[in-house]
Amino acid sequence: MSLDPHEERAAIQTHISAIFISLELSRSKWLITSLAPGGGQKMSKHSVEAGNFAGLLARFSAIREKASARTGISYPIIVIQEAGLDGFWIHRALEQEGIESHVVDAASIAVSRHRRRAKTDRIDGEGLLRALLAFKRGEPRVCSMVRVPTPEEEDRRRICRERKTLLVERIQHVNRIKGLLFSQGIGDYEPLRRDRREALEAVRTGDGRALDANMKAQIGRELDRLELLLGQIAAVEAERDAMLAREAEAKAKAARDAKRTPAAVEMLMDLRGLGAEIVAMLWTEAFYRSFDNRRQLGAFVGLAGTPWQSGSIDHEQGVSKSGNHRLRTAMIQLAWLWPRHQPGSALARWFHERTQGASKLQRKKMVVALARKLLVALWRYVDAGVVIEGAVLKSAAKAS
Repeated sequence: MSLDPHEERAAIQTHISAIFISLELSRSKWLITSLAPGGGQKMSKHSVEAGNFAGLLARFSAIREKASARTGISYPIIVIQEAGLDGFWIHRALEQEGIESHVVDAASIAVSRHRRRAKTDRIDGEGLLRALLAFKRGEPRVCSMVRVPTPEEEDRRRICRERKTLLVERIQHVNRIKGLLFSQGIGDYEPLRRDRREALEAVRTGDGRALDANMKAQIGRELDRLELLLGQIAAVEAERDAMLAREAEAKAKAARDAKRTPAAVEMLMDLRGLGAEIVAMLWTEAFYRSFDNRRQLGAFVGLAGTPWQSGSIDHEQGVSKSGNHRLRTAMIQLAWLWPRHQPGSALARWFHERTQGASKLQRKKMVVALARKLLVALWRYVDAGVVIEGAVLKSAAKAS
């Protein structure tokens, strides 16, 4: 190793011994930014048509051959890409080809803080490459790499996410029907009742008329779509319940054979106040993976605090909201219900003590804090078997 301070240092040191490539993905093209040994500080840029994975591998091979011709060594390739609309199929396909691949959370990469900063695919590709180099050098907290789920773990999420989408569509159709009828002076019609068709025939407008033919036909078509959604929601919920039952049965058998603790699904279902939907959400969105500590779990869900401290300025900005928004929403909903279903638990008492005489805004802030505490308590419950203090188990209630 040379000690001459005036000698220009190479961008890639020989002990790293790899070709670094970043992928900037879009719907039209994939921009490939590479930095190879023997090329000095220059970053090469090429592009292939979006979706052309064979062309991508051919470009990788050409980059490797060019580096080998310069140095006489065949180097491995390390690739980085942002988590985005393309999902994880490119990452999995690269790993199947024996290429080291990383998926990064784009929001974790530092960018220029100028008021008007330049942003192009070329600049983003170079930024990704610099982040990958720093990550491989071992620089702490330079970026956050995504833990890529297995295809099975990713597929399990579909059920809860599809149900959420269907519920949003159901609300839209219900509100549309109610809005149409309200414009005619009808405010007591409920589209979700089983006798919705019969009730539609019996309604009268505010001025005592029957519904006009076109209005009735439009609402009838809305009811057709609503009933289709209700059937799909029921089918998805049946699939969800069957999935939970299979998981609980399989893990329970394995636990009995190995004399281990019960499965996460079985343990969560045993807690009073937790239904199939929240259990499925917790299992598929969070507890399928491991966490090192409660701070990591809070950051994953977006319930971690974000302090602002500079000199004499020191205040809290609230939760980050940068994690899994689906699970964060579900946990806040569960936090509102927890004191009702588990009034004797330590968490419920903690919440009541701090919200006595509080305003509506203060209660909203405290329920977010309760959601974070409850999430950590549930994680400790399924991970280490630590039962939430004062919480009632369904099995214990039946036994008594």
